[in-house]
Amino acid sequence: MLILWSSKLQPCPKMSKEFIFALLGPALFHTIGHISACVSFSKVAVSFTPVIKSAEPVFSVVFSSFLGDSYPLSVWLSILPIVFGCSLAAVTEVSFNFQGLWGAMISNVGFVLRNIYSKRSLQNFKEVNGLNLYGWISIISLIYLFPVAVFVEGSQWIQGYHKAIEAVGKSSTFYLWVLLSGVFYHLYNQLSYEALDEISPLTFSVGNTMKRVVVIVSTVLVFRNPVRPLNALGSAIAILGTFLYSQETSAKKAKKDGGEKKS
Repeated sequence: MLILWSSKLQPCPKMSKEFIFALLGPALFHTIGHISACVSFSKVAVSFTPVIKSAEPVFSVVFSSFLGDSYPLSVWLSILPIVFGCSLAAVTEVSFNFQGLWGAMISNVGFVLRNIYSKRSLQNFKEVNGLNLYGWISIISLIYLFPVAVFVEGSQWIQGYHKAIEAVGKSSTFYLWVLLSGVFYHLYNQLSYEALDEISPLTFSVGNTMKRVVVIVSTVLVFRNPVRPLNALGSAIAILGTFLYSQETSAKKAKKDGGEKKS
């Protein structure tokens, strides 16, 4: 983001105390969501975590309802296959353990609360686009995470570094993988925010659903994770439920926007 701002490829938003304070909560939940997702990835098969993270709409509906939002019956019904599919996938997962499951579940909670409070706390900063919003949330998240990482794992960094180099084989390969991981992850989020500004929510939800399919299939092919038939069925049902939820919430939003325009 600093490169984009300094090169003026992306206009830097005006900073103020109010803007920073509005981001403190969303950035904290953003940090919790990413840490717990990484914990989940480290404990179970890489293909399992995206399946559990497809249950994020369930948490979104529940938490939003507690905070005053209302949803039609069709939305509530659309989350049932998500719950069933995730449960079936978890029960039949070869690499299943509770640390991996809870990591993915906590990640869902963190990201849902980030989205809810981002929307609620940034009503007065509508001039800030999605990319700049994500950029500043990530920067504040880094400030949150760095001292915690030093305190919790600082004594293990040197040992872990040498173990990682030994596992990879070359230090240059290790640096390259870390660099590519960070760059591609940022580009993924950047393109997601930019795409959401240019296409309809329904089109975006279809692409997001296909993303989960591609991630799961790719990790199975690359890492050769064993997948039982019931596990694959549960994953498919969960992803289908996520797609149905996206359609229903998009229809709800379109109806709401249409009502506001008429009024």
